[in-house]
This record gives sequence, structure tokens and C-alpha cells, in this order.
Amino acid sequence: MGEATMLHADLDAFYASVEQLLDPALRGKPIAVGGGVVLAASYEAKAFGVRGGMAGRKARELCPQLIFVQGHFGEYHRLGDAAIGVLGDFTPLVERISIDEAFADVAGCTHLFGTPLEIATIIRRRVREELGLPISVGIARTKHLAKIASQVAKPDGLVAVDPLGELEFLHDLPVGLMWGVGPVTEAKLKGEGILTIGQLAQAPGRSLRGLLGEAAGDKLAALAWNRDPREVEVQHRSRSAGAQSALGRKPATDAVIKPTLRHLADRVTSRLRAKSLVGRTITVRVRFADMRAVTRSMTLDAPIATAVTVSDIAEDLVRSALADHPREKTITLLAVSVSHIGEQGDMQLELPLGLADERLRPGTRPGLARLSADRAMDAVRTRFGRDAVGYAAAQLRRKNSVPDDFRSLAEKDLG
Repeated sequence: MGEATMLHADLDAFYASVEQLLDPALRGKPIAVGGGVVLAASYEAKAFGVRGGMAGRKARELCPQLIFVQGHFGEYHRLGDAAIGVLGDFTPLVERISIDEAFADVAGCTHLFGTPLEIATIIRRRVREELGLPISVGIARTKHLAKIASQVAKPDGLVAVDPLGELEFLHDLPVGLMWGVGPVTEAKLKGEGILTIGQLAQAPGRSLRGLLGEAAGDKLAALAWNRDPREVEVQHRSRSAGAQSALGRKPATDAVIKPTLRHLADRVTSRLRAKSLVGRTITVRVRFADMRAVTRSMTLDAPIATAVTVSDIAEDLVRSALADHPREKTITLLAVSVSHIGEQGDMQLELPLGLADERLRPGTRPGLARLSADRAMDAVRTRFGRDAVGYAAAQLRRKNSVPDDFRSLAEKDLG
């Protein structure tokens, strides 16, 4: 049995903590980043039941004294980078998985800086002293267990899992702490009487596969026994670009869907074009009122990075998803992503042959016109700011959508 050298560091209530750092008058008070939708909540707000993704009206009902702040996205980037940079001072084996959390393998640097526990203690002290932010750290032999340990350590704590007592530590914890167990999966497991990780570990594999699907069932069964061979991935390149909008509870109508998808497609494709990238697969995710979600995707013959084309495809995919679920009349989230990404090469021009998918092909006259319009907007935004120009329907509905500046913080940078 190896030594516990895997660290998972997670900044506590990061966005809200940054706001309290920037404005000391907010410290100790229940605050939420956002407005129409809660993007993040402080621990003081969470004590009242306020959670990210919650409608602002519901949050105010739970916590009448809740203070909403707009968010300082530039500061989130700066401070998140600085905090993860502290990990890099100890080991080159750092895998950043979001703006505010990362894994670090310190196996090769204990002779320089001390035991993993001593290294984690120094990291937490430096982040607090240099940046003014709380950070929780979990230490274990595996990535999954280190991540769970950091959750147990919250807020502002440190938990090291003894390799000789891993299962005793793990099996008493609620199944919702597991990586990959979201609200829907947790509800399914609860319906079968599986509340703890230990109960999941003892569940027959055939039952889990039937309940969750073969891949998910086998994966969770392995993690429940702390079987996790994954190592830190230092060189991770993003394979997709995406954005999503939490809508609260909205009717599944074109008046909601079309402008939201246009806004999301604009955000995603502008990031692709900024790095001269294109993608071939368009994927949408639709979440219903009961938190169930469905996805649909389409792969094109030629890669694209134009907002209107991605939006048109996304609309078709969403309509397909809704047609398959005719009883669902309310949606709470829409997401769009582009994958199978590569560098923009020479474009093959196409003759107007009247093909059914002509509007989706980048080398046709409509495709070239759409790309030209997007590039013109890119130029204006570069000079005058992103809000200087945009698609009318999407701009008019921006106040009802979760800002993609916030969503993009959790993504890996493209290429």
C-alpha cells in the first residue's frame, strides 16, 4: 500500500469569498453573486439554504437579508491563478480542474518540503496570508478520495486520510459526496435505500448497472472501494468549449429557447474564433423542472465556428429533445458545447447546389456570410468591448441568463 501523497485543494465558497475580500463590509454576511439567478453563495447564505443555480426570488425568500453582488470576474481569474500557483511552487505535478480547485501529487518533493501533511499546511497558510482566502485540502492515496477529503475538510480545513483506514473513512460518508454523483443519481440511489458510500459498495454490481447504466454503475462501484488508478494529468488540452444558462423555471417555448441558444452559441464560437479553432460536433443539454437532463448532439462533415449556425443546430437538437419528452413543459437550464475541435485550416468553397444542409456548411455563400458577420463583430468587440455589439434577441435577454463570464471560469482554456 502506497503513501498518501495526492492533494486536492479547493478554495472555499470561492466567488463569494473573493467578494468579501474585496469589500470587507460584506464579511460575515449572507451574500450571493448574481441577481436573477444565484451564481454562488457565501457560507452565511448557505446556512439559510441558498445554493448556486437557485432563482434569486427563491433565495430572498429563504434569506430576506441576502445581499446580491454582481461579481468581479477579472479578480476571480487573478486570485484563482495565484492560489493554484502556490501548489506549483511545491510540485510540477498539478492538474487544475476548475478555476478554484486542483490536484497535486507531492510524492517527488517530500525530501525538499516535508511530509504531505506539512506541505498542505504550508499551502493553506500561504493562500491565507498572501491572498486572504480560505482553502481546504484533502490528502489521500487516490484522486477520488483526496477530493472527498477536501469536501469533508470544509470550510477552511485539512483532512489527511490514513492509508490503513481508507474504507472506514469512506464508507460512513453520504453517497452524494462521491465524484460523479449529482442530484439525479443521488435520488436514484436513495430510492433504492443507498444513502452511504458503504451501502453503495455492498450493492450488487448487476443492480447498479441496471439502475445507473453499465459504465456509471461499474465506475461508482470501483470508487466506493477506493479503486481509482488515475494519476495527475499535467498536460490537459480542452477538447470542447461550452456555455450554459440556468433559467430558473421557464416555459419550453421558442421565446425562451431561441434567444438563449443564440446567446450561448455567440459566447462559445467567439472563444473558438479568438484562437482560430473550429469544431465539428454540436451538443445541447436540456434540464427539466425535476432536475433530469437530456443531451442531443450532431456531428458535421465540415468544422464550424459561426454563432448562427451553431445556434440553428442547437435549436433543432433542443426541439428533438423536447419532442422525445412531450410531457415536459418547463426547462431550467440550457447548455451548448462544441467539440471535436481543431485548428482552422483552409476552407473549401462550395457551389450553391441547393442541398438541404447548405445553411450549415461553412464554405457555402450563407456560411461565408455568417462567418464574415461574426468576424466583423469580433473586431468591434476587440476595440470597444463585448457589449458594444451583438445579436439583438440574445442581447435583449442577457439579464435573464447566467453570465457566461462566470461559467467560463470553470473551463479549461482552449488549446
